[in-house]
Amino acid sequence: MKKIFIFLFLGIYTFSGMAQEANKIVGIWWNDEKTTKIEVEKKDGKYIGTIVYMIPEKYENGAPPKDDENPDESLRNRSIVGLQILKGFEYDAKNKEWKAGSIYDPKSGKTYDCYGWLENDDLLNLKGFVAGIRWIGKSSEWYRATL
Repeated sequence: MKKIFIFLFLGIYTFSGMAQEANKIVGIWWNDEKTTKIEVEKKDGKYIGTIVYMIPEKYENGAPPKDDENPDESLRNRSIVGLQILKGFEYDAKNKEWKAGSIYDPKSGKTYDCYGWLENDDLLNLKGFVAGIRWIGKSSEWYRATL
């Protein structure tokens, strides 16, 4: 009985530690150009990211830019601010990375498979790729910020 209790306690402790590691991605991040802030949060068990701020210099006629490169014409009139650009990320504790997600690039209107990892608590590396080939793609560094 004592062994079962110890095993159960260690299992809960280990699971708790993994959850804390996984949640390190949660927060506000500047994109690599420091023009846009993205809020990463956990929703329905997966991590998503939404644009919550854009520097006023990027505004057009006093309003945030539109998603005018979106392949769906009906979505081209929506604002970039409020747009969800990261979807479906899951934490892989073994490799210490968030994977199985996608990233939408509003500049091109394209969506890429994506994974990410923390260099340190304040630097998030993301890599978008196509056709399942992770080593071919584009990398981006995001920096922790505040709203």
